[in-house]
Amino acid sequence: MSLAQMVLAILLLPLGAAAVIALFLRKQGALASWVSVAAAGAVVALTLPLVFLQAGATGSVEWLRLGSLTVSLGFKLDDLARLMLFVVSFVGFLIHVFSLGYMRNDPARARYFGGLSIFMFSMLGIVLADNLFMLFVFWELVGFSSWLLINHWHERQSAADAAKKAFIVNRVGDFGFLLGIVMCWWLNGTVNLSELDARHIVSAAVPLLLFCGVLGKSAQMPLHVWLPDAMEGPTPVSALIHAATMVAAGIYLLCRVNVLMVPEALNIIASVGTVTAVYAALCAVVQRDIKKILAYSTLSQLGYMVAAFGLGSTHIVLRKVGVVVVDLWASFGVGAAMFHLTTHAFFKALLFLGAGSVIIGCHHEQDIFKLGGLRKKMPLTFATFTIGVLAIIGMPGLAGFFSKDAILYLAMEKSTPIFLALAFTAVLTAFYMVRLWKITFFGEARSAEAKHATENGISMTVPLLVLAILSVVGGYSGVFGRLAGRVADLVPDAEGSAHTTILLVSLGVMSLGAGAAWFFYPAAGTDALEAKSSVVFSFFVALKESFDRVYGYYVAKIQQRFAMVLNFLDNIVLAGFIIRGLAGLVGLLGYGARALHTGNLHAYVYWFLLGTVLLWAFATGFF
Repeated sequence: MSLAQMVLAILLLPLGAAAVIALFLRKQGALASWVSVAAAGAVVALTLPLVFLQAGATGSVEWLRLGSLTVSLGFKLDDLARLMLFVVSFVGFLIHVFSLGYMRNDPARARYFGGLSIFMFSMLGIVLADNLFMLFVFWELVGFSSWLLINHWHERQSAADAAKKAFIVNRVGDFGFLLGIVMCWWLNGTVNLSELDARHIVSAAVPLLLFCGVLGKSAQMPLHVWLPDAMEGPTPVSALIHAATMVAAGIYLLCRVNVLMVPEALNIIASVGTVTAVYAALCAVVQRDIKKILAYSTLSQLGYMVAAFGLGSTHIVLRKVGVVVVDLWASFGVGAAMFHLTTHAFFKALLFLGAGSVIIGCHHEQDIFKLGGLRKKMPLTFATFTIGVLAIIGMPGLAGFFSKDAILYLAMEKSTPIFLALAFTAVLTAFYMVRLWKITFFGEARSAEAKHATENGISMTVPLLVLAILSVVGGYSGVFGRLAGRVADLVPDAEGSAHTTILLVSLGVMSLGAGAAWFFYPAAGTDALEAKSSVVFSFFVALKESFDRVYGYYVAKIQQRFAMVLNFLDNIVLAGFIIRGLAGLVGLLGYGARALHTGNLHAYVYWFLLGTVLLWAFATGFF
């Protein structure tokens, strides 16, 4: 099989699975689930050989030509695409397998697995696209499949509202993204990624407009409001779309168009990422729902990645460490962002699937203050979830330690305020994750659901074990080349004292946050922060709700009233005065003209004489 055929098969296998399910298996959930899982497994089997290719490859065919505008369908398989391809396909496959157990009793699982396959097709299209127009098409398909999966339990009003909210908010960002693509073509005459690498016109407007798409997909402020509500979807959907892959598409887009970046745009991007990281971490501290805690954690970690990209405006040379990735990144900011994207996909998917295991084991109870005592009842889930917690808080030796330290080192070198903000975020991350971990798994069971909790079957535990292993070794694996290693491997020219400093900072913020949470929160059914400091708790709650309130006020008081004004103008001015008024005038003229045709010869003679007189008056200049 040629390279082009392998790429085409990777892209079309999930689409074929979705088509088969939609056409023939809508009422055969078990068979539909296996068709979807088989397609995801085949994608992994085809992806692994591509990951170890040493040379890049491209290919395209012309799809549409409009004057000088040519839209092509093609693929660009470089080191960046291979890394993202591995993450999407491998994590996607594990979540497919987990879904076999999680959704086994769902009456609509055929539709669910069909939606998963559509999503995989769309996400793989983003990864492989060789031009911005093609990328935008798959970008919108990802938005559609996200809406479909969030809305899986559409009989619940909260799920339907969350799906609509996600769809509408993302359209706001995607409008700016589309304007950026058009402006890029207008300035450069091309949107092909390889051609842009070779020649491009520098403009701050283009990268900032493209960044609008990132604000939506990667849920950065102020377009972050949809992601916590999206937890209304099934938990495997939250793991796949809203933690490991779709929300990471925005980071991937930034790295794809890195060549278009200018310092002014990078400064704004870094600031947005930093503010989002801090804000989301503060919001996570007061959450009770296990999935919403992880949702705000995802927002915060995405802010970390965006900040890392924005900080990487200085290009440096890195030495080769791995066997796969050779000269992968021109900018350390790109490398640090993609490194954290990769490790985050592993440990955050592990945490979401661990939360899903808890939810199923506790009969769909999601309030952490109603759980407790699960350490003994669900030992495998507890062990793997613990690894995920240690990875995200930056325990030395685990995957999250290496990627987070890379970002902190970059921030320390480039911007002291951003470094301090991200270090504070790391303290909060350790605080709310240990809070979640202790309250959920320690103490006594605080509800009937927790008392009767049991460990889940093999289809749900095996993905947890695999992701736990990746959360440990993901920072070392040669698959990720020079991105896999300590900060010294990432930045070989840095002095040894800098590595010592960043290591001490990492250990300090982790110990401070984790220790504070362990001693502050008892494994009890009440929130210690709410009980001991209601003012701080209320402030964090108000902070969380502030954006929804502002948007609600804008929609009700401004947008809705503006729409009423437009409706008035449409009905009175356009439809009433212009359309009906002109129609009435024309009708009146027609009625008058018909009245002139009496059929009486004497009347026609009088009209003729009147016309003659008027013609004579005009000819003699009387008028």
